[in-house]
Amino acid sequence: MIDSTYSSKCAKLIQISDCHIDDSEICMGVNTHQHLNTVIEHISKVYADAVLVSGDLTHNGTSTSYKLLKEMLKPINTKLFVFSGNHDNPDNLSQSFGSELFSQFTLRDWRVIHINSVQIGKTSGYVSKQSLQQLKAELDKSNSKHHLIALHHPIVPMDSTWDDSLSLENPKDLFDIVNNYSNIKGILFGHAHESSEFERNNVKIISCPSTACQFTDEKRIGFNYYSLFDDGTLGCDTQWI
Repeated sequence: MIDSTYSSKCAKLIQISDCHIDDSEICMGVNTHQHLNTVIEHISKVYADAVLVSGDLTHNGTSTSYKLLKEMLKPINTKLFVFSGNHDNPDNLSQSFGSELFSQFTLRDWRVIHINSVQIGKTSGYVSKQSLQQLKAELDKSNSKHHLIALHHPIVPMDSTWDDSLSLENPKDLFDIVNNYSNIKGILFGHAHESSEFERNNVKIISCPSTACQFTDEKRIGFNYYSLFDDGTLGCDTQWI
């Protein structure tokens, strides 16, 4: 059972991902509207300092789908931070969620930094040289004790039925930077529609399940619930529904 109450020793962060809301309720063979509403009903009752939505907010990127999603997310009564995935339309996303789009935000002693991994017209991801330079600059000037990096695409082999060719194409370029910062405690992503956790050089690498459906045999939907402790410990509980 998770500790879903306020804690003086840590910040609480919820991550949801890959909602795939479309103009119609049925998408990918499931009712993504109903599934997301079910998840939101659960997380609206759990204490969190922020909610992160890590891409593929909608399935086809239409203006209507973002307006529908905006309405669905209204019960969330804490700070909301979003970034795009390969299914999203950046312009339409910005029109509805401009104030929630972020490059970084801070929770207590932690800073969460987004790095864009989306390639236009492609399912797989790639982090540009410019994005990598920006990440390094953000880390160098940050006065936070601990850091999380968030992106849409997986950065390690998933050891599952997931097709790793659809993940980040240049993970080494990202790790070349991450390896130089001991205060990076975790890297969070979605896209693979599964819950998995790995570790590399004392950095936790965590995949968030989809609110729509999983690409594994898992039939449930879910979200990740993080505890960001002041001492740099990162705890993650995947909550299945």
